[in-house]
This record gives sequence, C-alpha cells and structure tokens, in this order.
Amino acid sequence: MARYTGPTAKISRRFGVELFGASKAFARRPFPPGQHGIRAGRKKKSDYGVMLAEKQKLRFMYGVLESQFRKYYEEASRRRGVAGDILLQLLETRLDNVIYRLNFANTRAGARQMVNHGHVTVNGTKVDIASYCCKPGDTVVVASKARSQALANRFLEIGTEGVVPAWIEADAAKLTGKISRIPTTEEIAPIVNVQLIVELYSR
Repeated sequence: MARYTGPTAKISRRFGVELFGASKAFARRPFPPGQHGIRAGRKKKSDYGVMLAEKQKLRFMYGVLESQFRKYYEEASRRRGVAGDILLQLLETRLDNVIYRLNFANTRAGARQMVNHGHVTVNGTKVDIASYCCKPGDTVVVASKARSQALANRFLEIGTEGVVPAWIEADAAKLTGKISRIPTTEEIAPIVNVQLIVELYSR
C-alpha cells in the first residue's frame, strides 16, 4: 500500500510541529528548512495557504496520502453530524492509530508496520490493513507469536509519550485493547483547526 516515505524532520520543520514523533533534528532547528528558513516563518500566508497547511499537517500526522484523505472527507460529509469532527474520528479509529494509542508502537509509522506485517488481530482474526476502521466493541490484540509479543513489549518497556485514551480499554499485561466507544473531538485534541480543512474542501 502506498505511503509517504520522504524526509520526516523536514516536513515537521516546515509546519513547525512534530508530526511524526520526537525528532532531534526538529529540536536542533525548529524553523522551516532551506537557506532562508529562519526568515521564512515571518512571511504572511494567504487564507488558502493557511487552510492548505492545516490539511497537510493532519494528513502527514496520520500518514494518509492525498487521495485517501479526500475519501475520508467525503465519507465524513455524507454522515450525519459535524463533518470536521467525523473526519477526526475516522482517522483516529484507524487500526494503526489504535495500536499507536495503546503504546504498542512509539510512532504511527511503526504501528502501521506492525499491522502490515501481521502482528495484530481484531476480534480474533488477523488484520493486516492499517486503515481498517475499528468500531465500538472491537478487541485489538497483539498476535500470540513470540516475535509479535516481543515487539510490543519492547515499546511498552521503553515507554512512549502518550497516555492510553479513555475510549480504549487497555490491558498492557495481555497486550490487548477494546474500543469502548467513538472518541470525542476533545479527547482527540487535534493540533489543527479542522474547520479550516472543511472550508478548504468546500471551496
């Protein structure tokens, strides 16, 4: 499946926020990349540029390509409710993100790799599709294979930045998690103004 494989620190520096997890490069140079990076941040963006930047930040954060991101927005627009909130919920309940939230991987990219390599089961069935949408009642478990268990335990031992959110019932000892409900926007705490993304696609 297609995914972004380019430089991550450079993208984080462009938008001024760590989109792919902690980065030493970002810590050393927290300004846009390029010869005039320090001064580039002073340049005023157009309204369109601001909206586009918000969309790109959210897209890169969840590791979604443009065509897939647009499909998420279209699905969110079809459902009843606030399109921006539903968009965030669709992204947040992706299987790779659930693995990341459970701290079985220290980055979303690492979580995606765990899923793609068959280290995860959902309701007792192996699922190797990172974009699988988890639903309330789904039980996510690290596969019983020794390699799978060792991989998840290694990340739990080194510790990660995140705290398991309230919408997931986690059991670190058994390497399991159960989706108890759909997360709220407040629980997701997006780093972007999602309303600007809705306005961008509504133009």
